[in-house]
Amino acid sequence: MLLFMETNNRWKNDLEETVKNYQHRIEVPFDNTYGMLFYSKFPIRNGEVRFLVDDSIPSIHTILQLPAGEEIQLYFIHPTPPMPQHNPSSTDRDAEMMMVAKMANNNPLPVIVGGDFNDVAWSQTTQLFKSISELLDPRVGRGFYNTFNAKNSVMRWPLDHFFASDEFRLIKMELGEDIDFDHFPAYFEVKLETENAAEQSPQESTPREKEEANESIQEAREDQAEKNAKE
Repeated sequence: MLLFMETNNRWKNDLEETVKNYQHRIEVPFDNTYGMLFYSKFPIRNGEVRFLVDDSIPSIHTILQLPAGEEIQLYFIHPTPPMPQHNPSSTDRDAEMMMVAKMANNNPLPVIVGGDFNDVAWSQTTQLFKSISELLDPRVGRGFYNTFNAKNSVMRWPLDHFFASDEFRLIKMELGEDIDFDHFPAYFEVKLETENAAEQSPQESTPREKEEANESIQEAREDQAEKNAKE
C-alpha cells in the first residue's frame, strides 16, 4: 500500500508511472494541501471518502482484503492544525481524531489508522486518541521517528502517525530519505496475527476520557452549525 498526502492533480499525474502496478486506488487530489492518494495491490471494498468535520478536508475509509482472505479496516486522516488566520483553536483537529478513534474502537475488524495528525505523539489529544481507539503505537519504546520538519535539521517532531489494533505485529519501521518536501516519508511493515492478539495490551479508556472525546466532537459540531448559520 502507498499513501500520499498533501497531494493535488500534479502529484496524481506525476505518480502514475510509479503506481501503475497498484490496481486498487482511492484518489482525492486537492489543491488546499489536504489531498490524499491511496494505492493498493490488494483489493479494497467499501472505499469511501468522508468529510468528518470540514467539507474541504477529506479522510479515507476502506476495507482491505488480504491474499489469505482476511479483511482489515483502514482509516487515513489529515485533520487541520490550529491556524490563527483560519482555525485558531484545535477544535476541528481534536474532533476528527476522536471520531476516528471511536470508529476504530467499535469496528470488529483489525484496524489501522494512519496519516498526518498535525499533533505530536505525546500530546494530550494523541494520548486520548490512543485510549479511545484502544490502538497501539509501534513507536513506543523504539524512538520518536520525527517526520516534520524535514527542512529544519534542528527542530523536528513526530506529526505523522501509524496506529494498529492488537492483531498486528511490527516487522519494520523506518523513515525515508529527504524527498525535497517538508515531511520525511515513513515506512511501516506489519504482520497480521489475529490468534496472538491477547498477547498485547492496548490502553483502555476511562469514563472520563470517553466524556472528553464526546465533548470534543460536540464542540466541533456546534462550531460548524454556528458557521453555517452565518453563511
